[in-house]
Amino acid sequence: MHSVVISGTGLYQPPYTISNAELVEAFNHYADIQNERLASEIASGAREAIAHSSVEFIEKASGIRQRYVMEKAGVLDPLRMYPRLQARSDDALSMMAEISVAAAQDALARAGKMGADVDMVLCAASNMQRAYPAIAVEVQQALGATGYGFDMNVACSSATFAMEQAVNAVRCGTAKCVLIVNPELTSSHIEWRDRDCHFIFGDVCTAVLIERADTTSTSDVWEIVGTHLATQFSNNIRNNFGFMNRSEDSDSVGRDKTFRQEGRKVFKEVVPIAVAHIEAHLEKLGLTPAQVRRYWLHQANQGMNQLVLKKLLGEASNDRAPLILDEFANTASAGSIIAFHKFNSDLAAGDMGVICSFGAGYSVGSVVVRKH
Repeated sequence: MHSVVISGTGLYQPPYTISNAELVEAFNHYADIQNERLASEIASGAREAIAHSSVEFIEKASGIRQRYVMEKAGVLDPLRMYPRLQARSDDALSMMAEISVAAAQDALARAGKMGADVDMVLCAASNMQRAYPAIAVEVQQALGATGYGFDMNVACSSATFAMEQAVNAVRCGTAKCVLIVNPELTSSHIEWRDRDCHFIFGDVCTAVLIERADTTSTSDVWEIVGTHLATQFSNNIRNNFGFMNRSEDSDSVGRDKTFRQEGRKVFKEVVPIAVAHIEAHLEKLGLTPAQVRRYWLHQANQGMNQLVLKKLLGEASNDRAPLILDEFANTASAGSIIAFHKFNSDLAAGDMGVICSFGAGYSVGSVVVRKH
């Protein structure tokens, strides 16, 4: 079996940001328009008025201060409240492939590699912009990579689940150098008109290069000590959008066709699942939570991450588990990879770390790494 390492990571940040203040202004304008339009129903008690959002509410509920998006005007238009993206011809590079290539080029440059060095591409994200052909194969062609590629979706755990597939492929010899891309265009699947979740998500793309230790071109690598995945079915995070909607004669823009969750239930149920998962993984490797120098956790909610760390270590600190939520918001599967990408250079040789994601499914994935 080959020793496997992370030899490079990459990040693509979209061109626009939306602050909480901008988002609240647009949402409250939308709420006023709707409340006026439905005033008679509200007065009769048949419908509840849409409550205003606030910057204070958003920051207290999540720790989020802004988010990156691919398109801003449509989101902030109170008569629209979702991105206004331009359709592309079949001959043009798709948006998911475009941002994946940008993140991949960053990762390849850091690893001292070329696209031709890659012989497996995985596109792992919470949503895919089309059914087929696979975005991964499109990225493979754009980069001049060889071998094969495929798409996979395990919601917010897609990145860590893809990392296990990459590690297994490299260890057993079916691939030498695997590129994972996580193009998360979450602004297109969030319901911007729902006060409880309109602030949660942001767009981004991350990339991870995983390869055999004896083929690396840089000394700045992380040995992958172990991976661990688990799933447990839950309806508390769900999106019903799919190719069968047309055949069901259902409302194509119905509330169930975008992201929705039972937030309090998710918080209460996922925290103990994530903690138990990490503890079991570390125990299997002969480690304790205290021996881990840094935790790069899924970036969904500041309070959730702090509670996970308190249960693991007895206290929470940004040094042990860095947060990128304030700048990026929740970026689905890319969140823990952004945290790893931005906060690993200060660790010393031999330091241990855990990349962990958790989300819909429920799904939990953890990757234990050691600084080379």
